[in-house]
Amino acid sequence: MPPFDLPEGDPFGPHNLPYGVFSLPGSQERTVGVRLGDHVLDAGAAARALGSPHAALLGRPTLNPLLAAGRTTWSQVRGALTAWVTDPAHHETLAPLLHPLSSVSLHLPFEVADYVDFYASEHHARNAGAIFRPDATDTLLPNWKHLPIGYHGRSGTVVVSGTDVVRPSGQRKAPTDAAPVFGPSVRLDIEAEVGFVVGVPSRHGKPVPLTDFREHVFGLCLLNDWSARDIQAWEYVPLGPFLAKSFATSISAWITPLEALEQARVSPPERTHPLLPYLDDTALEPAGYDLRISVAVNGHVVSEPPFSTMYWTAAQQLAHLTVNGASLRTGDLYGSGTVSGPAENQRGSLLELTWNGRDPLELPDGKRTYLEDGDVVTLSAWAPGPDGLRVGLGEVTGRVTAG
Repeated sequence: MPPFDLPEGDPFGPHNLPYGVFSLPGSQERTVGVRLGDHVLDAGAAARALGSPHAALLGRPTLNPLLAAGRTTWSQVRGALTAWVTDPAHHETLAPLLHPLSSVSLHLPFEVADYVDFYASEHHARNAGAIFRPDATDTLLPNWKHLPIGYHGRSGTVVVSGTDVVRPSGQRKAPTDAAPVFGPSVRLDIEAEVGFVVGVPSRHGKPVPLTDFREHVFGLCLLNDWSARDIQAWEYVPLGPFLAKSFATSISAWITPLEALEQARVSPPERTHPLLPYLDDTALEPAGYDLRISVAVNGHVVSEPPFSTMYWTAAQQLAHLTVNGASLRTGDLYGSGTVSGPAENQRGSLLELTWNGRDPLELPDGKRTYLEDGDVVTLSAWAPGPDGLRVGLGEVTGRVTAG
């Protein structure tokens, strides 16, 4: 089938056009690409061939220059790309610049500046609270519904989908142990999340209001926040996650622009506590997203978390991240936190799915409480698009290897 004749309903059709960075076989040269079906279009070469003023932005080895260009340019570039791939007059010129995905190497699509991870699912927070504080009257901590909880992670260990994840080692101490021991994590977990990619920076000392979210955030991607639960349990008091999280965070090779997700915007769940003005979005347009996520272990689907249930939106997270005057940089990445829904088959971590190992998962290749060496975890997702179409989000996958 010719590259432009996509199967009906293809989730990576012209209505989507996510951005990535790729290289051709035998070449070290990286360039910006746009996914169309099961092909990638060399966006820089296409822009040069068609005399586009955006050739300089698209002919780069990373998305960062495009991210920094701002919303007006984002819309212009997306409009041009859509016209190029849908107008038959351009197909003869573009056909040699379309490469099968199976023939190229995909790379980390942007240079990550800072990385922050949040904790925005009420279902996940309540489940974690019930697991670790079973005698608590309320499994949510008192501050949870007043502000988006988060922590600063390690940007240097954000890796692209397909990168192996080495089992981390560290200190751990079970409640029954007399003293801590050192060794590989025995409770390696995943967290199904969505990552938001910042394009336009902000000035140090100036908070970003809710209404400016779309002026700064370029797009989103799937994200797996690998977590060593045994290391985390010993280290997190009193300052929170550290080595249990910093060894690897996997993201998709494809960044879906927010403009492709207009039909997926939804209102967040009803808020049960009054919010301070900088977080109060009751009078604003819907800032949630209807993303349908699927989590598979070794090809077997174990969970389908709905992103529409997230209590805190990405706009609120950005406002909170900057309310103290912290500045944004091009390439900043922030994770939504584990996505979990109300049903047992909608939990976004093995911590919840197995109730901290109490209820093993039955997989075709054996039972699992936490991940074993050789296990492959894959997150995939789609969102409602125009005219009943689906917008596909690029999957994120990683294989666990021995430390």
